[in-house]
Amino acid sequence: MNETVSTSEPAAPAEPREKPEPTLKLSFLSHGTLESKDLDFTRKFYEEFMGFEVVRPAKISMWFRLGGQHIYVVVQVTEGKKAEMSFLNHNGVDVETEEQVDECHRLVVRDAEKWKLHKISKPMVQHGTYSFYFWDADDNSWEILANPPGGYTWMFERGDQEGLGHMSRKFARPDSTIRKSPKE
Repeated sequence: MNETVSTSEPAAPAEPREKPEPTLKLSFLSHGTLESKDLDFTRKFYEEFMGFEVVRPAKISMWFRLGGQHIYVVVQVTEGKKAEMSFLNHNGVDVETEEQVDECHRLVVRDAEKWKLHKISKPMVQHGTYSFYFWDADDNSWEILANPPGGYTWMFERGDQEGLGHMSRKFARPDSTIRKSPKE
């Protein structure tokens, strides 16, 4: 894991708590579900632009993944029935450095018309990482963010936080998530 750095006081960890015994004995968070207006176009976008591994097990759905075993199932919806995904329900895709976030942003802006991308935000430090958001042709929301290998495992290693926690500007973040000064 990357070493953490802080420009000020880190957020305090919460008091350790006893882990409750779960009612359900589950073993793996296997998938999430997204909707698509046009599976053929969406597949091209996922493979050619996003770099996802895609399979289409049925005429009305496809599955994709990137870098692990967790998948998303994408289901075709009837014309006019697809609502825009809420900002808070976005899908995060990791890169390792701020420079990679900036390059992804440049490419998203460059190819926005071709892939029908919209509502593209500017990269910035937010909620413990450097990132930006955009919506795709299916109105699904995406965040591209700088995260060390293993994604947010660094936050689980730290445990519960007090106060603002990772939302605080004083929170000690992994190196790759700290906004660096512009090059001179």
